[in-house]
Amino acid sequence: MKKIRVFIAGASGKMGQEVIRSLLGQDDMLLVGASDTRHQGMDIGFIVGLPRVGVDITGPLDPEILRTSRADVLVDFTNPQSVLKNAKMAIMAGVVPVVGTTGLDEAEIEEIRALVVKEQVGAFLAPNFSIGAILMMRFAKEAAKYFPNVDIIELHHDQKLDAPSGTALKTAEMILEDRGPMVQGHPNEYEKVSGARGADVEGIHIHSVRLPGLIAHQEVLFGGLGQALTIRHDAFSRETYMPGVMLSIRKAIELTGLVIGLDNFLD
Repeated sequence: MKKIRVFIAGASGKMGQEVIRSLLGQDDMLLVGASDTRHQGMDIGFIVGLPRVGVDITGPLDPEILRTSRADVLVDFTNPQSVLKNAKMAIMAGVVPVVGTTGLDEAEIEEIRALVVKEQVGAFLAPNFSIGAILMMRFAKEAAKYFPNVDIIELHHDQKLDAPSGTALKTAEMILEDRGPMVQGHPNEYEKVSGARGADVEGIHIHSVRLPGLIAHQEVLFGGLGQALTIRHDAFSRETYMPGVMLSIRKAIELTGLVIGLDNFLD
């Protein structure tokens, strides 16, 4: 059986390490490279608490290293500042990027979309790799048909760089597909402190909480006459995302264009 050759960018980070531990346990995958600005020259096995695996961490992602690795897929868990450059580098090298870093804006996504068409290489972007979070978004989209008044509260650890989260924005986008823009609350409402009502996405208020001790959590709160409905998802460890990451790697090698969202891979 031909194994899927996988290169990990952001290998020393918490998500990168979790991906490597999971990937090393897959019979159909082979780790062929790992890059990060930390732990350069160290065997990745030692970084994730395992014996030597024969793959040393290189510095920042480099086109030549990516090509010589003969990778099929690049899994990127770096940061919003690096992810666009890394994705473009992968596509130009004929490698399918699987991107788990949020923070890309619409112009950057369109840049990737145009490049995959030009190079005839697939690409996959995921606001969230948790299957439970995908179901939360689906349920929220359905609920919004009956409860159009909705706020979103997303809670993450205090080292997360972007706000709102990609999952919160995707949830709002899915709700708006059915509900459309609308004004919620009193028409003369005002903020005594700027930002008190959160970010306003076409009438949906999104509130971002950043505190130590949290991992990734989101509540979608719906209000109706005499009742309320809350749909909540909690990720208590980064293992939560691994089934979705492994599924994405397997599906990514079949792609010929840009796909956004793990829900595209679920039945």
